[in-house]
Amino acid sequence: MRDKRRLIIEQMDTKLQPFAPLKNAINPTRGWIHSIRTSLNMTLVQLGKRLSMTQQGAKKIEEREAEGGITINTLKEAAAAMDMQLVYGFIPKDGSLEALINKRAKALATEIIASTHHNMVLENQAVYGNNLTDPITKMTHNLAQEVPKGLWD
Repeated sequence: MRDKRRLIIEQMDTKLQPFAPLKNAINPTRGWIHSIRTSLNMTLVQLGKRLSMTQQGAKKIEEREAEGGITINTLKEAAAAMDMQLVYGFIPKDGSLEALINKRAKALATEIIASTHHNMVLENQAVYGNNLTDPITKMTHNLAQEVPKGLWD
C-alpha cells in the first residue's frame, strides 16, 4: 500500500509540474474575461452574442469572475466564445506534493514528540533528554512515507 501511495504522489507531482511556472502569475484585477475581451477589441455585445446572451449578461459574467463568484463551466463557455481554452489546476505552495507532505509530517511529528516528551518529563520518565531532533526526524520520515489520513487533522 505504501508503494502504491508513493507512486500516486509521484505521478500527481509530475502532472502538477507544468503549472509550477504559473505560481507567481497575477490575475487581472477586472478578470481574465474582461482583459482578453478588451485585448481582442471585442465588445460586450459581441461577446454576449457569442454566448447567446445580452450585453448585460456578458457584463454580469465579467463582474462575477472579477468578484470570484463564477463557475468553472461559465469560464469554459466564455473561453470558448473567445476561441480560447480554459486551463485550471492547483499549485502546491511548497513546490510539490512531496514537500507539502514532508512539511505537514514534520509539524505533526514535532507536535506528537514534544507532547509525549513533556508528559514524560512531568512523570520523571524522559527518554530523549533535551535532544528531540532524532525522534522527530524518524517520525517525520515514517509519517511522510505512510501519509496516513490523520496527517491532515
